[in-house]
Formats: sequence, C-alpha cells, structure tokens
Amino acid sequence: MDYSIIVPAWNEETLLGATLGRLGEAMRAVDEGALHRGELIVVDNNSTDDTASVAQAAGARVVFEPINQIARARNAGAAEASGQALVFIDADTTIEPILLRTILERLGGGRVVGGGSTIAADRPVSGGAAAGLSFWNRVSRTANYAAGCCVWCRRDAFDSVGGFSTRVYAGEEIYLSRALKRWGRANGMRFEILDVAPVRTSTRKLDWYGPLGMARQAATVFIPGALSSKRMMKTWYDDEGRAAERKPRPRD
Repeated sequence: MDYSIIVPAWNEETLLGATLGRLGEAMRAVDEGALHRGELIVVDNNSTDDTASVAQAAGARVVFEPINQIARARNAGAAEASGQALVFIDADTTIEPILLRTILERLGGGRVVGGGSTIAADRPVSGGAAAGLSFWNRVSRTANYAAGCCVWCRRDAFDSVGGFSTRVYAGEEIYLSRALKRWGRANGMRFEILDVAPVRTSTRKLDWYGPLGMARQAATVFIPGALSSKRMMKTWYDDEGRAAERKPRPRD
C-alpha cells in the first residue's frame, strides 16, 4: 500500500528535524522488503522561521499553506499526497515502526476506515499531567476519537467526507473522527484507536502555560462557538513559546 505521512508545521524548526528523523527511521523499517511505498510531506503553514529548510534538509517534500490554521495545513498536505493511506503526525510527535506497520496493515485489510493511537509524554511529567493523559487515552479508546497528533485513514474516505473541517481552529480531529466513523459504518468498516505503541508527543505546552493554563484552555473548548474562534483557541496559535525555544539569530 502506498502511503503519505503528512506533518503540519508552523514555526517548528526546533523540534521538526528530530521528528522527521524518527519518521524516516520508521518508514525505512516498514518499507524495507515490503510492498509499502511511503512519502513524507511537511506543510509549511506560513512559518517565519527555518521550518521549510529544516524539512527540505530531512528529505521531506514541502507544501506551503498561507493561512495559519491546522485544519487547512493538514488538508493542503492531503491534496498533494499520492498515497492510498494518509497518516497525519504533528511536528512534535514521534511514532515507532510497529505503529506505522500496524496502521498500514489495518488499512490494507479493507475492514478499517481509519483511526488514531494512544499517546504518551516525551518526558516524565507530574502526576496531574500523567493522570490527564491517562484520562484522554480512556476517552479516546471508549469514544473512538483520534488525538490530533496522530490521525490516519483511507484516502477515499478522507476525500468523501471533505477532509478536516476548516470551520474550527482546534478539535478538527474530533470532527473528522465522527465523519470517518459514519463513512465506515456505511461501508462496513470500523474506526480504531491503536494501543500497540503509543505515539510520544511533546509536553512543551506545560512549560509554556503551566498546568492551570492548559486546564483553562481545555475548559474553553466547551464554550459554544469557541472552537470557531482563533482568539479563544490561542494556545494552538501562540508563537511566544516557540520563539523562546529558537536559537538567537546571528547578526549581520
């Protein structure tokens, strides 16, 4: 099965290189001696740092999306993808070869429309943060909702449901999960959250905003109309934390 890994990236020069390196390792492990053929696409979502050059140096194909919105970035990557299977991975998230292999096996079997994965922190975190991750994993597997850092599906299903909703600035993976589940039921397929090897995603936002700030943002999503407001979803579109991580530029 041909597949495309799509990485949306906005000002991600700090973590992107390591992410793409790990993705490349997973792809080589899966593709070697198999019938799979993968491509790696990075969507530069109007970055002002060296995101695009980091992606190119890692051998990824770079697609540009001028409007800063995660759903648009993911859709732009899918529009340029050639794979029958689409795998969306965030720029601060890594996956193991066994997870990528399992994703392709599920999609290749013809009984699964798409899904997600359980998630784990990339470093030790506080008890409260660990409890939050555990709670999300239970919700994800019970309700069959994919976490945004790892979403995968059949290309034909993605196109049929219209991709990620651009009406919202966060939570678009929940809308897509619902749409894919409906499409799957109509076509005799299931939506599945895998637990073979949790994806490891960055906990840097805990450093930027603290547990209380993250809790406030989580509560905000329940306000009617909040997901459609970029201002209210500011922790997804705030570059101050990323800017603090970037190395100072040498002066001319």
